Amino acid sequence: MNKVYCEAGSALEGLLFDGMVIAAGGFGLCGIPELLISAIRDAGTTGLTIASNNCGVDDFGLGVLLKTKQIRKMISSYVGENAEFMRQYLSGELELEFNPQGTLAERMRAGGAGIAGFYTKTGVGTLVAEYKEHKTFNGETYVLETGFVADLSIVKAWKADTSGNLVCRKTARDFNPPAATCGRICVAEVEEIVPVGSLDPDQIHLPGIYVDRLIQGVHEKRIEQRTTRAAA
Repeated sequence: MNKVYCEAGSALEGLLFDGMVIAAGGFGLCGIPELLISAIRDAGTTGLTIASNNCGVDDFGLGVLLKTKQIRKMISSYVGENAEFMRQYLSGELELEFNPQGTLAERMRAGGAGIAGFYTKTGVGTLVAEYKEHKTFNGETYVLETGFVADLSIVKAWKADTSGNLVCRKTARDFNPPAATCGRICVAEVEEIVPVGSLDPDQIHLPGIYVDRLIQGVHEKRIEQRTTRAAA
């Protein structure tokens, strides 16, 4: 089975439909699947529910899908640097489901592992826990969270081999492995594709069994906020 596609649009061919649920890797603008996001914008798919830590910035990352009004609902832990995200939410144009950051990561991991739900103390006593089942373990109250499964996962890694084994680079690993596992179909974009056998098995962050399609591309690697100090 050939997993390597020539570009993002062809890698998403036949996978997109209005109203679908997408899990997207990345944290801020670090490790985001920017090429696949742009291809979804170009495809014009609407009514999207997207689970991701945040929604990029106004003109980059998932923010481009907000700008074109293709996102109906975000499942996120952070509104972040995106003014349009905030505006659409406050105006009632965008549905938002807040998840604590660790809870969102675990929901994705659980979905990928076939775990229907889990109990956590995070969020107990807050709006996050409203209308959810509570249970006491060893005198402590926990809230039930469900595993998350998406129609499609889009993720970014540093290297891949042609079987789809992925290696992430430093903090760009972030949400990408759990996001990849929870999709019924996973499409990954990477900076370099190497032959099978070229990667050290101990350095692989996501086994290729989770990756269905793969592209190589050139990435902008934009920084949200650059903070520097004056030269001495």
